[in-house]
Parts: sequence; C-alpha cells; structure tokens
Amino acid sequence: MRRLFVWLLPLLLLPTLACGAQQTVATRYGLGGTLGVVYDPGADIEFVQLNGFALFDYDAIWPHRAPEPLRFKLEGNLGATTSPRTRALVSANMLALYFLDGFRGATFRPYAEAGIGLIYSDFRVKGQGLRVNFNPQAGLGAELDWGSGPPGYVAVRLHHVSNGGLHEDNRGLNSVLLQFGWFFP
Repeated sequence: MRRLFVWLLPLLLLPTLACGAQQTVATRYGLGGTLGVVYDPGADIEFVQLNGFALFDYDAIWPHRAPEPLRFKLEGNLGATTSPRTRALVSANMLALYFLDGFRGATFRPYAEAGIGLIYSDFRVKGQGLRVNFNPQAGLGAELDWGSGPPGYVAVRLHHVSNGGLHEDNRGLNSVLLQFGWFFP
C-alpha cells in the first residue's frame, strides 16, 4: 500500500504548484501503439497494445488551480503478449502529464507523465496471485509536429504490475514500453 501512495502523491501535489488565473485548453484525443518487454522477472514476456487516450486541461477536470503545462490523461489499452505465448491484456490508466516547455523545440514538445491504472492480464507468472492488478507507471515523451498532418507522439515508460498486497502472492512484473501514435486532427 505504501508503493501505491508513493505513485499517487505526485498526482496530488503537482496542482499545488499552480499560480495565477488559467485559461482552459481544448481537450485532445489520440490513438497509437505500444511495444513492451517485461524485464523483471526475466525478459521472455513481450507484448503489443493499441492505445487510445483523451488529454484534458488539468484544472478543467480537478476543481483547483494548476500550472498551464499540466494535463490530465485518460488512457485505454487493448493488446496481447506475443511471447512466450499469446494472451490478452486490457488496461485503463489515468496520468498527470507535464509539458517540459523549457526544452521545447520547433517540431517537438517534451513531457513527463506519471499515473496509475488497472490492468487485466490473461496470464500470471509464478507468485503473481491475481489477473487484475494495479498498474503504476512513469515516462518521458514528446509531441512531434512536422507542420503537415496531425501531430504525432513518442514516449518511453516504466510500467509496474502488482496487486498492491490484496493477495498473499504478489510477485510483480516490471516492463519498459515504447509508445507512438498520432493526435486526431
């Protein structure tokens, strides 16, 4: 339970850094893919996912002031493991996304994101306990705008799967993900 608190704490504290009046930013939607590999335990589980998301102005969702670069992201993923055998994966996540505008370039806008979700995996590793688990994650990414067509994005995330102690068997899984996709026009 302590780990869950550590992952949720940044989501609760980021809005307290806000100051001044804010304008609401338009909600944006995107669709993309995810490639992932489990690095603990072992590196024999690989997976792919289709992901869709909505990116909201943070203070439009949570009723308090928030810094302008802060967004709230709701994300859904549907996919499967590709090795060692094919098994279904379904997850829903909520993340705080913070644009790192000090590093912004002409064609890219970097960001950091962190959050938590729930994941169903149609498999279990030895000692995992449950098929439905918590899914804390954090990563770095960038929006890419080439000037024509919808902007794209690319991100790398660290991804953890654990039942948070709800079952006596709580062997977690740790993965690294590569995400890529496009925003809807």
